[in-house]
Amino acid sequence: MGYDVSFHPISPDEIQEWYFTPLTWIRQGQEEKVLALAAQHGMEEFYAEKYLDTLRVGAETEPDELFDKSHGFYIAVVQGFFRDYYYTRGSSFSFLMEEKPEYVRYFTPWAQVVPTDLPNPAKNQIIENYCSGVYLSPNQVLQLLRDLEQEPKVLEDLEKHWSDGQFAVLKKALTAAAELGTGLLEATEVVEPNPLHPNESTCYSNLFHCDRDGVYLYIDMAMKQIAQAMAQNKDDP
Repeated sequence: MGYDVSFHPISPDEIQEWYFTPLTWIRQGQEEKVLALAAQHGMEEFYAEKYLDTLRVGAETEPDELFDKSHGFYIAVVQGFFRDYYYTRGSSFSFLMEEKPEYVRYFTPWAQVVPTDLPNPAKNQIIENYCSGVYLSPNQVLQLLRDLEQEPKVLEDLEKHWSDGQFAVLKKALTAAAELGTGLLEATEVVEPNPLHPNESTCYSNLFHCDRDGVYLYIDMAMKQIAQAMAQNKDDP
């Protein structure tokens, strides 16, 4: 699948502190509080403004809009202003869950994470581009890491799904979340690497906080596909 999937270490408390509380400030006309929070975390002015813009869009979300296509996606974007996140091309827990529903045990529905008065319906998985996916709670991150060590079937399934070296990136994201004591949120198209012209990559968040390992794997894969296509064309009569 042609999805640009990213994995964002963030805890339920940080979701509240970095997104829902500032959303209230925006609605109350207290944007200076958002900029103060950004400064407190050492955010550069350019990204503080992008953070503010993201919250402004979030504040205009209608009650009937899908959570995954609105607040969920914006939370992933916001996370990337505060710390590193991780990229893989085309592989996600949402897609794994569609193939193997038993993996739902590692995921927490948004209704258990976000404020109870939020009316937006949620699918709790990736449904299209520019969308959040599943959320692993801090305990579920730890459980999955344990199961990867102790249950060969879990390791086999994830290595097969995140193929061509991408499993190492997923493991890096899970390990980072475990060390931080956070959960892990997946989303699509927060960052869209351009494999032919990396400097022309697009990103709704802070591109410099995107871990490079998965991006390099994507570039290598794209280069190999181009080389194969050129060789095939050369061989064709």
